Amino acid sequence: MTGSHSIVPDTDAAPKCPFHSPESVFEGSTPLVPSEALGALRDEAAAVPFLYSDAHQGWLVTRHSLGRAVLEDPRFSMYPRRMPLGPSGGHPLDIDDRAIHSVHDADLLSLDEPQHGKLRRTVLGRFSVRAVRGYQEAVQEIVRSQLVHLLEVGSPADLAAEFAQPISARTHCFVLGVPDDQVQKFISLFVDKSTSQQKWDFVREVIELRRDNLGDDVISDLLGSELTPTEIEGVLFVLMVSGRDSVAYMITTGTHILLSHPDQAALLRDDPALIQAAIEEFMRYGTMFVTLFPRTALEDVELENVLIRKGETVSVSPVAANRDERRFEDPDVFDVTRDSFGHLAFGHGQHGCVGQQLARLEIRTALGAILAEIPSLSLIEAEQSRPLPWASDLPTYEAGSLVVEWNAA
Repeated sequence: MTGSHSIVPDTDAAPKCPFHSPESVFEGSTPLVPSEALGALRDEAAAVPFLYSDAHQGWLVTRHSLGRAVLEDPRFSMYPRRMPLGPSGGHPLDIDDRAIHSVHDADLLSLDEPQHGKLRRTVLGRFSVRAVRGYQEAVQEIVRSQLVHLLEVGSPADLAAEFAQPISARTHCFVLGVPDDQVQKFISLFVDKSTSQQKWDFVREVIELRRDNLGDDVISDLLGSELTPTEIEGVLFVLMVSGRDSVAYMITTGTHILLSHPDQAALLRDDPALIQAAIEEFMRYGTMFVTLFPRTALEDVELENVLIRKGETVSVSPVAANRDERRFEDPDVFDVTRDSFGHLAFGHGQHGCVGQQLARLEIRTALGAILAEIPSLSLIEAEQSRPLPWASDLPTYEAGSLVVEWNAA
């Protein structure tokens, strides 16, 4: 459970300078053209000394093999939470004590075993391959209706706002079990701007609405589980704030990739069956997470000739790992015929994205619809073509607006 480990670094054995700062490593990075500095560090070493925002001296992993090894190694803890670009841990000041207890008990993104596994198993069935197959018809209908909306808006339009974000939000609500009359409120709170406390209040409201009207969804499963009330609130909060934005990002970025690679778009149009495997290439090439949530060594750990001392923190960079030529040939080339399975865009190991199968379905269905239904789609402006403010302190990329146009039928 969070905070249960005593992690005291051996300062005499700390990694030696120079430490690379986040600014020097990530500056100038965009989703389709990552920072040159990040690539140079990958060529230099599998992991480089890295300076966190709280002045902690740790490591940045840039190569694929070492990244996988760190992510699947139980000798690393999710605690303490040291962000590359932001404050070190702590709780937001704008949430009540009950919410703070829920964060402590049930934040899936920062817990170790056995608590993490207990909570994850409660919701895992709703995101399995089998379960996601059952969502296919509903997701197709959501995509179809949003495509109709996009065409009604007319050319030109912001595909991120009119297509990608609504698909991810509506699918999120469907799978979680947010009542239909609360979907717009979910969008206003979790897609648009709101305070953390407003989000927590919404979580509690939806739980109470579902309590006497159980269905075939995540919230109902949580209510029927043996989790405590604070654990139920905490898990649902994490699921509401996680995943939706990354799906919207990938639909937006995937469309940008297609419009920037017309030869690859033509291949997918000629053979729609390619889209199933090609989604892995979209994820590899347009990875959202520049770094994943950091891990801290519970003991001295040596992996692939890199010695990480007890108490030192490690951040794995999927953006760097997914363009590692040791794992992917010609990694800076987007190729829909490539075998890209094994990328780290969804993380890896016990903290790998619980909703990754659902994300694949949404992205595949949305991009497939774009390819099939709007063949004349062309790019006016992609905001993500230039460096944007980071979406989080990890850091992660923002999707930005994607202004497109097409010929009217």
